[in-house]
Parts: sequence; structure tokens; C-alpha cells
Amino acid sequence: VQLQAFGGGLVQAGGSVRLSCAASTSTVSRYNMGWFRQAPGKERKFVAVIERNGGSTSYADFVKGRFTCSRDNAKNTVYLQMNSLKPEDTAIYYCAAGTSIFGLGSRAAYDYWGQGTKVTVSS
Repeated sequence: VQLQAFGGGLVQAGGSVRLSCAASTSTVSRYNMGWFRQAPGKERKFVAVIERNGGSTSYADFVKGRFTCSRDNAKNTVYLQMNSLKPEDTAIYYCAAGTSIFGLGSRAAYDYWGQGTKVTVSS
């Protein structure tokens, strides 16, 4: 399984960015697809997940109401729409794929990782 995240860049506070995660084969429909982020000097943290069964989504509290995770099975791509961005959202964002049914907020639930895309939010 290969994942490639892209769409990051420099954006002003209050702005929006949409990240994409392109996957090989039919990954996005067969796996739980998660988004994590890692700020400089900090641990990688869970941001959002869209589950393989039913497409349910879950979000970290610090992005609820601002970020939306979705997928397009036909394009084998997962998206993370990020609105009302804050400087503290600055990080490298990673997409990941896994089949675990537990602990979807944990890095251990994911078997495959993309290379990350950097988002910088200026104040």
C-alpha cells in the first residue's frame, strides 16, 4: 500500500486548505484512513479518521468543527478540508491506512503511512 499526501503550503490564519491523500489500488475503501500531524519538536498526533465500514468520521477535539475528512473511492483519494486555520495548526500532516477496529486515534492502529505534507499557518 502506497500513500502520498499533498496539498500543503503557506496560508494565513483564518484561511482554508484541502489536503489530499492518494492511495494505491482500492486502499481508501478497504482501510480506515487516518490523518495525523506533527508540529516541530512535538509528537505526532491524531487529527481525523474516516472508517472503512460506513465511512464514519472522528476528529480530535482541537479540530472539531473546523476540519472535515472525506473520501472518493473512485479516485482512491482521501481529503482533509481544513477551515478557520490557526497558527497552532502548523505541522506536517500525514495520512495513514490501517485495518484495526480499535484505537483509531492511535498511531499503532495504522500499518501504512504517507510521506507527509507541510502546512504553515501565518498569523
